[in-house]
Amino acid sequence: MSTAPRDASATPLVVKLGGSALDELSGPWWDDLAAHARHRPLLLVHGWSKPLKRLGGRHADPAAILRDRYGNQSRWTTPEVIADIKTVSARLGADVLDRLARRGITAQRLLGSDGIVAAGAGERWWWREKQLVELANLVGPITSVNPAPLGPLRPGHAHLITPLARDAAGREVNTDGDRAAAALAGAVSAATLVLVTDVPHLLVDGEPVTRIGAAAAARFRDTQATGGMRKKLRAAGEALERGVPSVVLGSGTVSDLLAARTGTVIAAEAARPAA
Repeated sequence: MSTAPRDASATPLVVKLGGSALDELSGPWWDDLAAHARHRPLLLVHGWSKPLKRLGGRHADPAAILRDRYGNQSRWTTPEVIADIKTVSARLGADVLDRLARRGITAQRLLGSDGIVAAGAGERWWWREKQLVELANLVGPITSVNPAPLGPLRPGHAHLITPLARDAAGREVNTDGDRAAAALAGAVSAATLVLVTDVPHLLVDGEPVTRIGAAAAARFRDTQATGGMRKKLRAAGEALERGVPSVVLGSGTVSDLLAARTGTVIAAEAARPAA
């Protein structure tokens, strides 16, 4: 049963749809999301990694994923890759908007690079064949979010954001979807950021954690977390720093995640990890 709020003036709900999780979201999951969207503004940020890999070729090649000198991973992004991201995102966006429309929710898709998301200079040095080499890579960290192009935020209407950005030179660049969602949540003063993934909980020492404080989550991120979870924990920390009171990540309906019936809540206040 949905626990969607009934107050039409409620703060926006920001949900990041992981690219690897989208295929697993069934009709009831979308019914639940639509129930929330009827009563509060909804902003969705989507991933595109799995659809991009389906294009095959260079996108499925492990060499397409770079690692910088700090251990962070990123897709090697060229203008051609940006074009492919737009292609798969347009298809994905049409599907999401259709699912919402069939449930009575109007929606529009926007590119973050359309004046919403600004990016700074990206990392220049990347590991290639056991050597650090300088590579041109159209990837940049988020520096600011301007929510004005979204227009009025209202219940019954959703915005779907593709996580691309513009750098200071005006170039369109790739940026991390989880961190884009975190920046957007801060910019619209969301009460919660929901990161929908294909895993049910954060695991610490192999055990599921249902709640963890920001400091403990940051320590785990820097000492044990790897890959996609490391990025999600970094995004969660950035959302909290931007004033979002809590972040929840995991699989399950938005209602179950918000009610802590599944997933992991990362809270700004100190909290003891609980199994």
